[in-house]
Amino acid sequence: MTDQATQERPAGAETLGFQTEVKQLLHLMIHSLYSNKEIFLRELISNASDAADKLRFEAVSDSSLLEDDADLEIRVEFDQNAGTLSITDTGIGMSREDVIDQLGTIAKSGTGEFLSKLSGDDRKDAALIGQFGVGFYSSFIVADRVELFTRRAGLSAAEGVHWESAGEGEFSVETIEKPERGTTVVLHLREDEKEFADGFRLRNLIRRYSDHIGFPVKMLEEPTPPAPVAEGEEEPEEKAPEFESVNSARALWTRARTDVSDDEYKEFYKHLSHDFQDPMLWSHNRVEGKREYTSLLYLPAKAPFDMWNREAPKGLKLYVQKVFIMDDADQFLPLYLRFVRGVVDSGDLSLNVSRELLQQDAHVEAIRSALTKRVLDMLGKLAKDEEKYQAFWNEFGNVLKEGPAEDQANHERLSPLFRFASTHTNESEQNVSRVDYVARMQEAQDKIYFISADSFNAAKSSPHLEVFRKKDIEVLLLSDPIDEWVTNHLQEFDGKTFVDVGRGELDLGDIGEEDKESADELNEKNKDLLERLTKELEGDIKEVRATNRLTDSPACLVIDEFDMGKQMRRMMEASGQAMPESKPIFEINPEHTLVKRLEAEQDEQRFGDLTRVLFDQASLAEGRQPQDPGVFVQRLNRLLIDLSS
Repeated sequence: MTDQATQERPAGAETLGFQTEVKQLLHLMIHSLYSNKEIFLRELISNASDAADKLRFEAVSDSSLLEDDADLEIRVEFDQNAGTLSITDTGIGMSREDVIDQLGTIAKSGTGEFLSKLSGDDRKDAALIGQFGVGFYSSFIVADRVELFTRRAGLSAAEGVHWESAGEGEFSVETIEKPERGTTVVLHLREDEKEFADGFRLRNLIRRYSDHIGFPVKMLEEPTPPAPVAEGEEEPEEKAPEFESVNSARALWTRARTDVSDDEYKEFYKHLSHDFQDPMLWSHNRVEGKREYTSLLYLPAKAPFDMWNREAPKGLKLYVQKVFIMDDADQFLPLYLRFVRGVVDSGDLSLNVSRELLQQDAHVEAIRSALTKRVLDMLGKLAKDEEKYQAFWNEFGNVLKEGPAEDQANHERLSPLFRFASTHTNESEQNVSRVDYVARMQEAQDKIYFISADSFNAAKSSPHLEVFRKKDIEVLLLSDPIDEWVTNHLQEFDGKTFVDVGRGELDLGDIGEEDKESADELNEKNKDLLERLTKELEGDIKEVRATNRLTDSPACLVIDEFDMGKQMRRMMEASGQAMPESKPIFEINPEHTLVKRLEAEQDEQRFGDLTRVLFDQASLAEGRQPQDPGVFVQRLNRLLIDLSS
């Protein structure tokens, strides 16, 4: 055990309070992660590895940070009698300010959303905590008190820091003398967690969870029984135990794929992401030739809490010739693939490369293009398993939908990956691909039909679908706010154009051939009624026309061919953009009983009331509010009174 755990500490420790979110997280971790308690060791060793990575990178430009000790390693020690376990690294270390900022608060985006989703069910909350990441605070799963001794490389020995907490409301921090750079975390184990002060148990856990760490994780040699001494011989001098490496200490991505087991890949993902759920899929690839690099890419099983924050840290962990350069290198994948985790190790970049230089480097652009195609190919293969792909789509589908606008070069790879609900699916299942739709198209059908609405139920019950049900034509039901934006960028698939059934005049092509002549005659046949309706609705509509798209409803609203759709308009308005005025087209079904009643109405007040009620009903069917709900109710009441009298 390091003597830092027992050294006399100077007085004058500063006591500070944890951020509220930290207190909540600590309580939840202690009570929700008990069945996964051994992950604390993986988390602490991962943190130690990151610290060593960061020192190695900073030492490239400032070798004095190594302080005449170039060895980068992690040591795990225990004391069974004292019930303590310590993890020491010779990495970058922390200053006093670093300690307060990093161990007293959670600066991670999405914290509020994370805490709001907790249910109080320990098992469910454990899964959520796994998506959020546990890190240093996992120490308190097994310890009732934790101490940390650290000094940042480059600072003087007098600027060491001691941090201590019982994992409740407060922590103390004080300045100490610390000759060596790096960090030691000392866990005072709970009485029922003394199993972790056992060499055999610790070695097994290190080999299981941290064998892939690129730095040696060392423990003291296990003592061996002394050999028997022959009579008359002197007892051999007892040799002090030395530290020996427990793990293979070889970066996993540098090994051949055939030498890496699935379990090792899974544990490396957890090391990278601080997620304790297994990844859904991974791809390990080495490229040689004009450009040389290795990539190891993972698809998570669950979306992180900050996925919708486009400004949150994202991207791959970047290495150059096995030297860590930066976390969250977002230049290697487009934003719509921000959920991908992994490592890229390039042999062509400079060790002094910065984020700004990465944006201008031709090697980076080439790697980005190749990695993007690789991820999309991974998804294409995953899509062959409908159940697994549906699980992926439920988590990440709406992020992937950002792709067509951002990545024109990969439209053909992206389009088959999208899934939507349709009139041929149950409830709100989003499992219809473009390939499925095209395979089910009618013989004379040459278009892919869709409708946009605010919800699945609003889309499925839209009056615009009536003629499609009559002719058994499948229609995609798009209810996510981004869907309309996606279809604007996916103009066609397999030679079939996308058509919004709620926009413009309906043209069913050869499928609706028998309706074409009657549709042309409808407006002339109902000319007088259309003129009366136009006069009544003047100022609220672009035009009134008769239609054959309706079979059960008296009327519907249609967007003009060149107007912006409802979802796009709302998205633009929500972003603060002023939008030009847009008025709908009012279409009527001349064969409907209410429309015939309207046509025969001679009382202008009742005609106006009925017209306005039909118009507001059509608005409601589109998910819009009547212009004046109170007036709508009054008109409806007058009509009901007339009917009852």
